[in-house]
Amino acid sequence: MSELVSDKKDIQRIKTYINGLDENMEGGIPKGHVVLVSGPAGSMKSSVAFNILYNEALHNNKVGLYVSLEQSYISLLNHAVNMEYDLDKVNIVVIEDLSKINQDIKKIKEENKGTLVLADIGTIRKEIKGKNIEEGAANKGWLNVIKNLIKKIKLSAELDYFVLDSLSAFYVLSKFENPRIELFHIFEFLRDAELTSYLISEMTSESEKYSEYYVEDFLSDGILFLNLAKFRRQIIREISIVKMRTTKCNNDIFSLEYNNKEFKAKFGGQNPLL
Repeated sequence: MSELVSDKKDIQRIKTYINGLDENMEGGIPKGHVVLVSGPAGSMKSSVAFNILYNEALHNNKVGLYVSLEQSYISLLNHAVNMEYDLDKVNIVVIEDLSKINQDIKKIKEENKGTLVLADIGTIRKEIKGKNIEEGAANKGWLNVIKNLIKKIKLSAELDYFVLDSLSAFYVLSKFENPRIELFHIFEFLRDAELTSYLISEMTSESEKYSEYYVEDFLSDGILFLNLAKFRRQIIREISIVKMRTTKCNNDIFSLEYNNKEFKAKFGGQNPLL
């Protein structure tokens, strides 16, 4: 639960580690916020979320949980290596078998450095299906699986950050009868757990909403919108701060670049190629 502050300087902020973006929202995302990271395929949503958890583990010895519902942990880590992250500098713990969860949590506490926990739900789904558990029955429990992962790690290892990749895949697994009420309780669960959370939301460039049911736009504390823009014969990645509660933001559209192992937000309010 967020605490009441008497001075805005008391608001703790978490960097996005995007050079040029944090400076345009008073230093970063307020601690405890639930943030949508929205955009079309290929806009680097997952990379931006991974980047935050990696750098918080590296620089501040924090523990982050990255729940991947479709992309395997091998694919995710290979992508990180390709982006030249030094994974040896942080503690990587992979959860791919729920029966071994206690052993995995023990690995978090054994290392004297920040930890990135990767929960490979795709592999777990295959394991459950292989045991001939009825698909419909399994689907209803995925929300509880994720909640229990958060609770167990939080209790044992002081979990700080959470990424869900992605909301779209989560909706396929969990059929909501009343999305507005059920999503409200999910968002409140994350806030009550005192996590800074990043929920990846797939959308098209033409969409006027940043999420599946639209209600997420209102329930979230912040929205980072990543986009792919066509200019002449090039595709430019862009990022903008659509919304960030308790924060004075520059809502310009910035070009998003990744080079020399660093994300950069550039050319706010300008066309980068002119």
